[in-house]
Amino acid sequence: MSEFNNNYHNGYEPETDRVSGSFSRPNTNSYSSSSRYNSFSDGSGYTNFNQQGSSNEFYYSPHKPSASKGKKALTAIIAVLSIIALGTTSIVCYTLITGNNPVSPQTTASAKADDNDSKTEDTSAGSNDSSQVDRKNLPTIAQLATPSDAMAIPDIVTKVSPSVVGISCILSQGTATGSGIIMSADGYIITNAHVVDGAKSVSVLLPKSYAKSSSTKEEDLTYKATIVGKDTQTDIAVLKIDAKDLTACEFGKSSEIKVGEISIVIGNPLGFSLANSVTSGIISAKDRVLTVQDRTMNLIQTDASINNGNSGGPLINAYGQVIGITSAKVSSTYGEGLGFAIPIDEAMPVIKSLMENGYVKRPSLGITGRNVSATYAEYYNIPRGYQVVYVNKGSGAEKAGVKPNDIIIGINDTSVSTLGELNVVKNKCKIGDTVKLTIYRDGKMIDLNVTLDEAKSADEDSSKSNNNDYSQQYKSYSDLFRDYLNNF
Repeated sequence: MSEFNNNYHNGYEPETDRVSGSFSRPNTNSYSSSSRYNSFSDGSGYTNFNQQGSSNEFYYSPHKPSASKGKKALTAIIAVLSIIALGTTSIVCYTLITGNNPVSPQTTASAKADDNDSKTEDTSAGSNDSSQVDRKNLPTIAQLATPSDAMAIPDIVTKVSPSVVGISCILSQGTATGSGIIMSADGYIITNAHVVDGAKSVSVLLPKSYAKSSSTKEEDLTYKATIVGKDTQTDIAVLKIDAKDLTACEFGKSSEIKVGEISIVIGNPLGFSLANSVTSGIISAKDRVLTVQDRTMNLIQTDASINNGNSGGPLINAYGQVIGITSAKVSSTYGEGLGFAIPIDEAMPVIKSLMENGYVKRPSLGITGRNVSATYAEYYNIPRGYQVVYVNKGSGAEKAGVKPNDIIIGINDTSVSTLGELNVVKNKCKIGDTVKLTIYRDGKMIDLNVTLDEAKSADEDSSKSNNNDYSQQYKSYSDLFRDYLNNF
């Protein structure tokens, strides 16, 4: 950088703008590098200088005060200090002689107020310090969701794990696994109906806690099971194995659960390689009414992880009691992170009926069929409803004149479009009651009064039918679409 002689000037000469001819006053603002100014000083101590092609720079050079000004300032300072010293001495002498405080009462009150404010602030600060939360020992979500008299989660797992078994099924097209709950010491086990649906053979694997020694193999803990009964509408099944001295679970009351309290799931997600896995969460909601494959179900919702293989396992409360039967099928239907379980209060009457009769006693119309989808209805120009495929011989529906191909669009003056909606109204009635069915037949609507019979099997009044007449009377959806495409 070039050096310049920084001389002090008492004034400055305005420089004429070379373009406009106007005068401009130099200042300490920055100038663009294209401007060309000579060195100047405006008396402030800053000297502005730049050369062509260089940026503006500011350099500070303080003025040296003259000797005469310095002496005057020193004299004034000494005079002020002398006055202050004299006044202070006078006040001290007055106080010592008279004993009176020369400070005014108003000033004293103000000082006291300031002192009180200071004490208040100190007290407030102290209380704030004492009310601060110890963030090093914050409670976990599990602790917040657990009652004070509840069991610890490890103790709950120790208590319930011996009552959770694995279920393996051989199907016509492969195998399937699930979970089950030991409900009695003599070998009765509950699970989901869809776990054993279509199974040709069912076996139960007991947990390792039943092993008599370290050399006990998995085959020694596996028992062949028989299906005592299953109910597809409530998705509950009861199995029986020939075993003794099993650890039965303790049942709680699902009606007493509260939203937000802890929930624990034990099961076999993704197969027996992850047997007796434990997951935990909270009760997200209760009394969730959901429709799953034409079945309307009242369920408990939890955020505890439930995956394939957990179906039929227990949902457990904070006291190690079973309050629900988990269903991975429902959970996977409705989305990730949403777990559902059948309330044990509603499951127990079904379980008891299955153990006593092999099926659930409920009213039946005596028909089987399928839902009419929106596509099917539009293609054939018919209303949506429940289409009758087969009428059981001697049933109330046959006596009332219900025929195959009829479409049930209402029951007791309530419109229905699916089997689930039909069953909601029908199951509120009792065996022997008479219901009014509104039926669409040959372009006309007619009403028929049907006396409800007792259901003879778990699959009656279902969208499934094992009758050979089904394939002869109706085509599958794939056949219908194939016929539709053939028109083009």
